[in-house]
Amino acid sequence: MIFDELADRLTRGAEAVGDRVSGAFFEPVIRLGVTGLARSGKTVFITALIANLMERGRMGQLAAAAEGRITAAYLQPQPDDTLPRFDYETHLAALTSASPHWPESTRAISELRLSLRVKPTGFLGGFQGPRTVHLDIVDYPGEWLLDLALLEKSYAEWSRETLARLEARDTAEDFRAALSETDPGAPLEEARAQALAQRFTRYLQAAREAGYSDCTPGRFLLPGDLAGSPVLTFAPLPPGGSAPRRSLYREFERRYEAYKSRVVKPFFRDHFARIDRQVVLVDALGAVHKGPEALEDLTRTMAEILTAFRPGPNAFLSQLLRGRRVERILFAATKADHLHHSQHDRLARLMQAMTRAASDRAEFAGAKTRAMALASLRATVEESREVKGERLDCVRGRLLETGREAALWPGELPEDPRALLNGGAGDWLAGDYGGMGFAPAPLSLRPGDGPPHIRLDRAAEFLIGDRL
Repeated sequence: MIFDELADRLTRGAEAVGDRVSGAFFEPVIRLGVTGLARSGKTVFITALIANLMERGRMGQLAAAAEGRITAAYLQPQPDDTLPRFDYETHLAALTSASPHWPESTRAISELRLSLRVKPTGFLGGFQGPRTVHLDIVDYPGEWLLDLALLEKSYAEWSRETLARLEARDTAEDFRAALSETDPGAPLEEARAQALAQRFTRYLQAAREAGYSDCTPGRFLLPGDLAGSPVLTFAPLPPGGSAPRRSLYREFERRYEAYKSRVVKPFFRDHFARIDRQVVLVDALGAVHKGPEALEDLTRTMAEILTAFRPGPNAFLSQLLRGRRVERILFAATKADHLHHSQHDRLARLMQAMTRAASDRAEFAGAKTRAMALASLRATVEESREVKGERLDCVRGRLLETGREAALWPGELPEDPRALLNGGAGDWLAGDYGGMGFAPAPLSLRPGDGPPHIRLDRAAEFLIGDRL
């Protein structure tokens, strides 16, 4: 098996050399990975980014756009024929129709290529014509990213960590009850194995709904065509000790290893390892509203996410010899339009504090990181109201559930994010925040303008501006 893996790596490396040489000297390719956990806004981010790169009137903080050096942007067939195409046109239609609505969320990996014609800068700019820079955007669920940490863990280690976490969670009561009636050393009975895996899956779903982020294996939540297969039919068990062959424990252990080798490793090898710029979208406000435990869990998850990256500089020779590394990582707190702009700095500081350990590790390896607050598509407007003699900075938009217009005051985030991260009370956001699900607003766009956003242009400048 070792020789097979070595041969596979050499073959893939040889196939990639031609592409990299061509890209480095003729038409550079930027592979941008976009991920985030459920409801973080991946689909909207990609759709809004493409729309605003094609119509650049709102991209003033992207230097190449502000200087007029991007002369054209157009969609092309994606380079990976085996990947589904990101359905940009359908998603954009959902956001810009007469009755706009949020598009369906990410459930599998997809890709789209946007090609930009860019005038060069500097002394040679007057002698060279525009060049083409390809932006390959790879959209994948954050739950799959968390699975990469499993590659370093045995079944016993994963079981021990998972069982320790769910011990105090009410959402795991049903699974704990099933586990108490299970003998790991008993002979495998497929019906019992399936029932236990189903209860564990229900726990993961409930944990995600409760705001927890440590929900691995990720394919249990987004199984796709693997639903019902043995590779998704296992669960954590207490130490098996001397459990015999063909016991429940040994079979679950075998299936766990099969999950790593047949599901997780191919994703890393074929897709993730080829990414050189990365966005991690985070619903930090949702975690704050869920409470201290959810926020602490999300912070720990952010640190684990970075262990999956191979951060570092992407010099030409290092690409040829080692394969690509992630050069820039953006941690973005989404839904900034749910807060008045006076609080955006506080949200950004919270995001920075949550990802501090992860960012320090990446910076040490030579990668650049940044944390910011953004809204890929602005769904609200701001207004101030006097309430009992007090001035409140509100946001107003169309409520998702009722469709009516409402102005809400979400409360205030603390100046110092440590007040939240050190187990602070979860009442920093007002009670009304729980009802702040806003629908996209009807758009009336001028020619040349993309959809309205908050700091999407700054995000693009950090991620790809240096390559334009």
